[in-house]
Amino acid sequence: MLIEVITVGAVREPYLKEGIADYVRRLRRYVPLTLSEVPTARIPPGVDRAEVEAAKAREARAVLRHLGQGAYGIALDERGEMLDSPQLAHWLNDLAAKGVGRVVFVIGGARGLASEVLDRADFRLSLSRLTFTHEMACLILLEQLYRAFKINRGEPYHY
Repeated sequence: MLIEVITVGAVREPYLKEGIADYVRRLRRYVPLTLSEVPTARIPPGVDRAEVEAAKAREARAVLRHLGQGAYGIALDERGEMLDSPQLAHWLNDLAAKGVGRVVFVIGGARGLASEVLDRADFRLSLSRLTFTHEMACLILLEQLYRAFKINRGEPYHY
């Protein structure tokens, strides 16, 4: 299985970049992993809802190009299903057992994901009912993926 994480917008905070790089390094011992960024659509302050939706649609087109065909798409969405760490581990194991070759997690920007991306997703995952920046969501997701692989291998990390 190959895992890809797509974020809308770049990770700018140095401490989050460092944490993300650490978990990418850790995860690559278990699974091929790539990170991709699509640019955030620029939206000037005070625009109407239609302009915001148009900007999200531009982001969606870029995300969907990266996602491509045949990938198992997972949209991070506050209204998605919440799993605890053992459930996430079991779920990833099931995907691998079913022969899913490419799993792509998509993290939206400040305005969330467009309906086109949510509709394309095979699964919607919520990390929490709290809202995180896309940068923090990426770090949290990577840590949870690392934890899941440790759980599945029976290695110490999760207590």
